[in-house]
Amino acid sequence: MNVSFRESLTALLRCPVCRGSVGADCDRIVCLACQRGFPLARGVLRFVNSEEYADSFGYQWQAYSRTQLMPEVSERHFRKKTGLREEDLQGKLVLDVGCGTGRFADVATRWGAKVVGVDLSQACEVAARNLAGRDFVAVQADVFSLPFSPESFDCIYSIGVLHHTPDCEAAFKRLPYYLKPAGRIGIWLYSAYNGWYRFSDQYRKITHRIPIRQLHAFLRLAVPSSYWTQRALRRLPVAGKELASVVNHIFPISPMANPHIRVLDTLDWYSPKYQSKHTYEQVFRWFEACGLEQFRVGEVPISVNGRKPQAQERAVSTDCRDKPELSSAVR
Repeated sequence: MNVSFRESLTALLRCPVCRGSVGADCDRIVCLACQRGFPLARGVLRFVNSEEYADSFGYQWQAYSRTQLMPEVSERHFRKKTGLREEDLQGKLVLDVGCGTGRFADVATRWGAKVVGVDLSQACEVAARNLAGRDFVAVQADVFSLPFSPESFDCIYSIGVLHHTPDCEAAFKRLPYYLKPAGRIGIWLYSAYNGWYRFSDQYRKITHRIPIRQLHAFLRLAVPSSYWTQRALRRLPVAGKELASVVNHIFPISPMANPHIRVLDTLDWYSPKYQSKHTYEQVFRWFEACGLEQFRVGEVPISVNGRKPQAQERAVSTDCRDKPELSSAVR
């Protein structure tokens, strides 16, 4: 962790319980109003006591701590899934909501941003290790009650995370509260425009209840078997591609060529407790309800970013202007 960056961040922190100002006290942050303490442990500022619904991600990103750290690939995905550009981030204070192992924070810091990476799971420990020495601070916190002052960040992004919360819309509508006037916010969510995931949605009712290590062990066998079965079917001269498509529709797995990424992506699909899908119509309404403007659509659905107007331009709705509700994790 960049110590000087962490120390400068203290002024922007707020107690997630009472919203009071905080001060630094040795290896923890202390609320000056309610006296609650929040520890700095293993390179992470911690504002929650448990991972709640995100425990599968904690295991997943510990097991695959560096698998997705592919700078060129991550940069390409970042551009496509947020619509954000290097000039949007350079020299800016940026909030990465759901940082995981730091894959996209790696891009943002290389583009010259100072990044605060938030994750509910233990994955933030991995991000702290992977980005040690960068302008990056890892914070374990709940998206429904983030420990920051209003209008702290020049830019906010969240890639493939908000749809794993109990209420994706409510989670998104918390974020503009922390965005500075004229700042940009970009998100990427799973698309609801196709139905290939119907079978897996039914399976997930069971798979998310399976202990994550057991599910991982099963997928390490099942995914290669399904992948090579589909490869063999596609070589059949008659209806081979159609048969392979049916198999993948019944048991969807990642098509990635790298076997480690293939298992990781499939585990990421079947293990979460929550996984919602969305349309552009829905997401545009959320942006509009929060008074955001100048929408940009990314290259892959569902990716949208928008700008928060200057103070004199704003007519922000109550949903997005009011103080965020406290989550069950900190009540």
